[in-house]
Amino acid sequence: MDNETLTITDNRTNQTYTVPIYRGSIRAMDLRQIKNGADDFGLMTYDPAFMNTASCQSAITYLDGEKGILRYRGYPIEELAEDCSFLEVAYLLLNGELPTQDELDNWNHEVMRHTMIHENLKKFMDGFHHDAHPMGVLMGSVAALSTFYPDARNISDAKCRRKQVVRLIGKMPTLAAYAYRHRLGLPYIYPDPELCYAKNYMNMLWKRTEPKYVANPVLARALEVLFILHADHEQNCSTSVMRAVGSSHADPYATTAAAIAALWGPLHGGANEEVLRMLDEIGSNDRIPAFIEQVKQGKRKLMGFGHRVYKNYDPRARIIKRVAEEVFQVTGRNPKIDIALELERIALSDEYFIQRKLYPNVDFYSGIIYQAMGFTPDQFTVLFGIPRTVGWLAQWQEMLVDTDKKIARPRQIYIGEDARNFVPLTQRGKRQLVTA
Repeated sequence: MDNETLTITDNRTNQTYTVPIYRGSIRAMDLRQIKNGADDFGLMTYDPAFMNTASCQSAITYLDGEKGILRYRGYPIEELAEDCSFLEVAYLLLNGELPTQDELDNWNHEVMRHTMIHENLKKFMDGFHHDAHPMGVLMGSVAALSTFYPDARNISDAKCRRKQVVRLIGKMPTLAAYAYRHRLGLPYIYPDPELCYAKNYMNMLWKRTEPKYVANPVLARALEVLFILHADHEQNCSTSVMRAVGSSHADPYATTAAAIAALWGPLHGGANEEVLRMLDEIGSNDRIPAFIEQVKQGKRKLMGFGHRVYKNYDPRARIIKRVAEEVFQVTGRNPKIDIALELERIALSDEYFIQRKLYPNVDFYSGIIYQAMGFTPDQFTVLFGIPRTVGWLAQWQEMLVDTDKKIARPRQIYIGEDARNFVPLTQRGKRQLVTA
C-alpha cells in the first residue's frame, strides 16, 4: 500500500523523513539518515533486552501473547500436543510441513540411529565431579561434540548441516541421561533404537537390573506432550543466543552449548524449579493468603505467573494442567498440585493480578509433573533442553539461509568518561580504599 510509511519530523533541525513500514515494523537502519549535523553518527534505537525490537524474520513459531495463541508452522499447539509424537513435531519445525507416514518412519529411524555416543565422550563425562549439575555436564558434553565431528564446521553445506541436526537431536537424550546417572554413580545404559524417543530416554534414565525396562505408557505420553510444548517458543533468550552465536558461523555443537548456558538461568529454563521451591515454602493452603499479601507488597515473587510475551493464559499451561491429572492417576497425587490450584484460583480472582495480566505460564505446573514422574529438580532444566534443541536447530537453519543475515553486533550508547589525559602511576597520588 502507498501509505505504508512513517513520517518523522526532527524537531532539532525541522527536517522531515519518510520511512517505509514493513509488516508493522521499520528498519532501524532507516533511522541512521536522521542526523543533527554532518558529523552526527545518525539516530539509533535504544531497547534494553529487545523489548520491542524484531531481530529477525521467522516462519517457525507464531506467538500472540495478548490472545494466548501459540502455533508451530501455523498449527495450534493444542492440536499438535493432542495428536502428534514429539519427533513428528520436530520434523514439522525443521522442515515446515508435517511428515507423511513414510517420511515419519524414515525420520524416526534416522534419529534413533544417532542416539549412540562415542565411547571417548563417556570418558570425558566421567571426568566431571560426582555432584556436578546435570546442566553443566550437558553443556560441556555438547560443546565437546565439536571435537568428535569436525565436519560440523562446514555449515555452508546443507547436507552436512542436516547430518549435525540429526546427530544432536538423537544424542541429546543420551547425554542428558548419562549426566543424570553420572551424578548418582550409576552405570550408563545404552540407547535402545527400538523404543520411541521418550521411552528410550526413560529407559536410559531409570533402568536398573531388570532385563527390560518398560516405561508406563501414560507417563511416556505425558513426557512426549511436555517435549512438544517446549520444542520452540519464538525469539526467547536461549534462541536469541543460538542465533547470535550461530551468526559468527560457529559449528552447531558450540552454538547449542551456548544456548544451553542461556537456558540454565533461573529466569529462563530454571523457573519451574523455582516454582517448586515456592510451593514448598508456602507448605499448605491456609498460608496462601499471607503469601499473596507479601507478593503485593513487593516482598516476594509469585513464580510461574506472568511472562514477557503472554498477557493472557499461557496455552501450554492449560495443556499441562490436564496432563497433570493423567499423570497423578498413575503416580498418585502430588500434594503440591492442590496448593498450586488454590494459588492460581486466588491469583486469577484478585484485582491486583488481573490488572497486571499475571496468568500461570508453562513453568507453573511442569515442575509438579516432573517431580511426580520421578525426576529430581536438577533434571528439570535438562528436560527443557532436550526438546528445545529442535527449536534451536530450526532457528539456526533458518538464520543461516536468511539473505539479511549478518554477524550479530548490537550498538551501545556510551555513557563513560570523555577523552582524558593519561597520568603516570607515580603521579596518581592516593585514593581512599573502599572496603566491603
